[in-house]
Amino acid sequence: MTAGLIVLIVLVLVVAIAVLWLRRRYLVVTVDGESMTPAYQPGERVLVQRAAPGSLVAGQVVVLSGRPDPETGVGARWIIKRVAALPGDAIPRDTVPALRTAPGTRVPAGHLVVLGDNPDRSHDSRHTGYLTTDRLRGVVLRKIG
Repeated sequence: MTAGLIVLIVLVLVVAIAVLWLRRRYLVVTVDGESMTPAYQPGERVLVQRAAPGSLVAGQVVVLSGRPDPETGVGARWIIKRVAALPGDAIPRDTVPALRTAPGTRVPAGHLVVLGDNPDRSHDSRHTGYLTTDRLRGVVLRKIG
C-alpha cells in the first residue's frame, strides 16, 4: 500500500465517523402544518439537537414523535411544539382545557405540556393533555436553508 492510499482510507474513515456522530446528535426536520406559525412556517427546515427530557426548559421548541391514527395506522412522523410545562411545574389549567380536571397540582414525572404557537391550527396539549417524555426527539436550534 502506498502512503497516499493509506491517507485516503484514513480520511474516508474519519469522514464516516463524523457523519455517524452528527446523525446521532442532530436531525433536520421539515415543518409540516401551521401549528407553529408565525415562528415556523410550513415547509421550513429546522436543525434539531437530540436532547434528554431533563435538559428541557419551558419555552423551548421541541420535536416529538407522532402517534399513528388508531383507525388508519397513519400518523405524523414528527410534532413540533413549544414546551409550556415540565415535570414538577404547576399544571397550566387556565390555558390547557384538557388538564382542567387533571389530578394533582404538578405535571407528573415523565410528562410534558406542549402547545403550538397558533392555537387555532394546533392539535396539542390543549386537546390531548400530557405528552410523554419518551416521545421527545430533540430541541429546535434554528431554521436552516
